[in-house]
Formats: sequence, C-alpha cells, structure tokens
Amino acid sequence: MSEHSFSQLPLSTALLENLTSLDYQQMTPIQAQSLPAILAGKDVIAQAKTGSGKTAAFSLGILHHLNVKRFRVQALVLCPTRELADQVAVEIRRLARFIHNIKVLSLCGGTPIGPQIGSLEHGAHIIVGTPGRVDDHIRKQRLDLSELKLLVLDEADRMLEMGFKEELDSVVEASPAERQTLLFSATFPSQIQWIASSVLRKPEHIKVESTHNQQAIKQHFYHVALADRVDALRRVLLEKQPQAAVVFCNTKQQVQEVASELAVHGFSALALHGDLEQKARDQALVRFANHSVSILVATDVAARGLDIQALDLVVNFQVAHDTEVHIHRIGRTGRAGSEGLACTFFDDKDDYKMALLGDYLGYDLPTTALPDVTILNQQPQPAPMMTLQIDGGKRQKLRPGDILGALTGEQGIAGDQVGKIKVMANTAFVAVTRKAFKPALKRLESGTMKGRKFRVRVLRG
Repeated sequence: MSEHSFSQLPLSTALLENLTSLDYQQMTPIQAQSLPAILAGKDVIAQAKTGSGKTAAFSLGILHHLNVKRFRVQALVLCPTRELADQVAVEIRRLARFIHNIKVLSLCGGTPIGPQIGSLEHGAHIIVGTPGRVDDHIRKQRLDLSELKLLVLDEADRMLEMGFKEELDSVVEASPAERQTLLFSATFPSQIQWIASSVLRKPEHIKVESTHNQQAIKQHFYHVALADRVDALRRVLLEKQPQAAVVFCNTKQQVQEVASELAVHGFSALALHGDLEQKARDQALVRFANHSVSILVATDVAARGLDIQALDLVVNFQVAHDTEVHIHRIGRTGRAGSEGLACTFFDDKDDYKMALLGDYLGYDLPTTALPDVTILNQQPQPAPMMTLQIDGGKRQKLRPGDILGALTGEQGIAGDQVGKIKVMANTAFVAVTRKAFKPALKRLESGTMKGRKFRVRVLRG
C-alpha cells in the first residue's frame, strides 16, 4: 500500500469510505505533506498553487476535528472571493457526505444578507465566507466564534492584496486564542510574514514546488509590441482553437479593451475584473464553465476561484508583475495529467522580468514565431454551447432535475444536448448545444416546472 494513500491517515471510517467512493486514492503532494500536521492539531503555513488539492487537505482537517453533536460554529474558512468560497463549501459537503447532520453555511458579500441572518439564527458547524461579510456578522453579533476550534485562511495572499487586512485582524481578534490556524497561499509576499508571526503559533512550514513539468505545460514566448498584441492574440487563438482559454492582463482597463476587441472580431469572449457587478460576474463565470463562452479575459485577482477543470490554453497578454504570479497563472492549464499550453507576450521592456523567469524555471526562454498573418482571414469557431437563464432558483424550490426533466421529457431534446445546470438563489442557468437551443428555449417557455411557468432568456454577448 502506498505511503501516500489516504488510508494511511488516522481518519474516521466514514471519511475514508467517502474518499474511496469519490476515487480519492492517492494524496497530492500538498495533502501528503500537510495532512499529518493538520490532523495532529498543529498550525500550518502551506504554499501551493491552485489545483494542488489544498481544499481537500484543510477540509479533511476540519471534518476530522469536528464534533457533530456540538451544534456550534467550530470551523471558519475565509476566502478572497465568493466564487472560491462557494467551491470550498461544495468540497466540504462532498467530503462530508457519509457524516450525517453537518451544516455548512456560506457567508459572502455580493449576496442578500437577510437569508444569511436567518441561517445564522438556526446555527451551523462550519462557516465559509469572505472577510468583509464575516466581519460584518461578527461586529453585529450575529456570528459567535467563542467555540471556534479551527481557522483557515485560504489564498491569504489575495485577501491581503484585495485590502482585507483590517477585516482579517477583526476576525482573528474575535476568535479564541486557543485554536488551530491553517494558512494557505499560492505566493508568499512580505505581508504573509506578518500573519505568520502574529496569527499562527509555531506553525509548520510546507512548500510544494510550484514549477511545472515541461511535459505537462508547454510554454511559448512571443516578442510582440504592446500595440500589436490584439492581432497577435487573434492569430494564436485562431491557430489553437481552444475550447476554454484564459487571457491574463495586468489592469482592469486592459481586460475590458482586449475582451471588447476580441468580441468585435467574432470571438466568444467575456471580461472578468473587479469592477463588474456581481450579476455580470456570476453570468460570466457560469457561461465560461459550461462552455458557452470560450475565452475569459481577466485580471489575476478576478480569476481567483475559477473552477475550470479542462483549461487548455492560458495567454499572458502582459508579463506578470512577478515570477510566482506567472507560475500561478500557467498552473491553471495542464492539470490532472492533461497537457496544457501557456503563451506569453513580451517586449524589450520586459527583459528583466523575462530574465528572472528564465532563472526561476532553470532554462533559456526561446522565442516562438507567431502564426502567419494570413490566419486572420479565418473566422473564429463559436462556443459549442449556449446558456439559457431561468428566472427561478432554490428559493422557488427549483432543482437541476426539474430543469433536465422539462427539457428532455416527452418529445423533448436529447439528454446529451444538455450541458451543465447551475441553480442559484433566485436564478438558474442551463447550457444546451447550439443546435438544440431554439427547441430548448421553446420547451422551457411553454412548459411548467414545479407547477408554474418561469421567464427564460438566452444569454448573449
């Protein structure tokens, strides 16, 4: 039996059986290195990239230490964005499937506060949330952390980058001094040292090497002037024809300009940056995840929490501000054994950054020639799916099965023409193939779900 098998850990039978049912057999490096210390109740500082398996690591620690019979908040996970918090909550619930009566509550900004207040009144074992909203509930005495046993700071570098230091201070102050604290971070800026010295007690430091196997991620570097990069990006996208690609820019303005230019030239592209309203952000993330949009142009902070398993291309429209951010960006492709591709545009002004990157990776960075300019005569391929939005969600008791049944019932569309279904509080999204979207729209508009009609529309643009 492998020394990296989950069965080697002192986990409960219920947790081990569920891990087997989820096909979690071998621990990832971050899990193998951090879980023994986490399960032993030690404070941990772990540096690992997105996609490393860190969420399962701290989630198993939370569930291992939880006293289900004690219906009080015993664990708190802070995340920089609502999207990441939602993913963490989903993962904790998945890992806890074989343990009855565990309540996980999400407390995030950008969502109505009223239902959260009601849920808090009914209690919870585990809270997952964003610093601002959690701090607000604490200050207004709606959230009691007096019995907190475990505090997790997930992607702590981004929380500090987004300006949450004051809220983090407040949450830590409201937490018991006698607790276990786990800090996970993709990068390790100087501010993290402040947390390490002031928030954690004799932490174990764990770092999983963040460079990537060149067989898993192929990197291409293109010498292109900034003014010529939109055309260069079009040429790369037309040649590679990715089903899911993220284009990273260093500023919100650049994100918006690049996304708009791509859309003008017929590409299926959307912008993702911090100035977007939550509704627009939700729609962009849902459409990208369900393959009704192929290209997401994003800033680094906005792209945190992306739950995309099959990202086949990353493009650095601008060289990242530091080497670790570059490694983090390209680490979103080439996961789970699949081959990924990362393309980076640079010019003479980036010589210093490129030299640092070459030193970090340990090899010279060869320049690749752009695809021939004649490729610009081709037309981009449309995204394979389209998204229908339904004006009803969990509050209206709508479930994914209701939507699937309405689409595929008698004389409906085929089941393989339906993609991902995402049900939120007051709205739901369903992806259907482009060929099926007209009959699908007609079915949902003319039919009923839960005995009532819902307004339905196609998301475009």
